[in-house]
Amino acid sequence: MNVRLTGKNLDDIVPFLQRYGIAVTDSEEAGLIICHGGDGTLLLAEQAYPGVPKFPIRDEGTAPRCPDHHYDAQLAAFAAGQLATVRLPKIAGRCNGRCLKALNDISIHHGDITAALRYRVRIDGELYAHEIVGDGVCLSTVHGSTAYYRSITHGIFRVGLGLAFNNSTEEVDHLVLSEKSRIEIEIVRGPGLLTADNAPEIIKLESGDVVEMFQIDETAEVIGLADFMCPRCRALRHPHKLPFKGYF
Repeated sequence: MNVRLTGKNLDDIVPFLQRYGIAVTDSEEAGLIICHGGDGTLLLAEQAYPGVPKFPIRDEGTAPRCPDHHYDAQLAAFAAGQLATVRLPKIAGRCNGRCLKALNDISIHHGDITAALRYRVRIDGELYAHEIVGDGVCLSTVHGSTAYYRSITHGIFRVGLGLAFNNSTEEVDHLVLSEKSRIEIEIVRGPGLLTADNAPEIIKLESGDVVEMFQIDETAEVIGLADFMCPRCRALRHPHKLPFKGYF
């Protein structure tokens, strides 16, 4: 199998890949992407190579890890075919003929830092909020619920889609919706910005624009995600916090 390596501090991991007979190529036809870094590296790799299986490995230079998840342990398990594969759902945001896809979240932000965004919310065609004033709104997957969604709501969810309202002046509840739900955000007063994960592409929004947000049929195939999100490793990186109990 052709394996492509992405991320940072790549020289640190190459000798370990060679030890386990994993040959790295620059070919665009690679059958596997090894993502060496953090969560952002995995997200960027999925943006660049959608549909290609990913094997995320944390960069030991910036993320200390427990003994079970050093390079040797993970690569030995990978070479032996012992790592589980999961398929993570993806979502999209569409406006004015353009579409952004995400593994974690689709977000609408205010485009003017000195002014709040005003927007209207419809869920499955029904009006949920006539007008919300705030910094923006975020639609998250279960996987993404531990990221931006959690920083807004201070909570997570395990099924469906999460809709979070960022710093709104109204008392509006964050929602957990069916994965089949379709959300429309109408910009009442812009400007705004539509983003997907940490992708560099941004769609500018103006007053009157309508953004559709929904789960798509595409998934991201990720190998060894449980090791990548190990609670013990997280505790080493954030010793002042309690270990996070993940999903995988």
